[in-house]
Amino acid sequence: MVYLNFTDLSEEAQNRLLENSKKDVERKFGDDIRKYVRENYTCFETMIEEEALRNLYSYKFIFNI
Repeated sequence: MVYLNFTDLSEEAQNRLLENSKKDVERKFGDDIRKYVRENYTCFETMIEEEALRNLYSYKFIFNI
């Protein structure tokens, strides 16, 4: 088995995983993030992007070759 982290992947793979992570974060925490954005006058897209990146680094990527 080969163990990789997010930064070891190609740019295309990183972008695809980031988009999936954004959808995952929005599905799980979207309402809470929207509430935070309203209360603190921040940008929703920026918050989703930051949380998606944090979310990605919690994943473990394992490939069988």
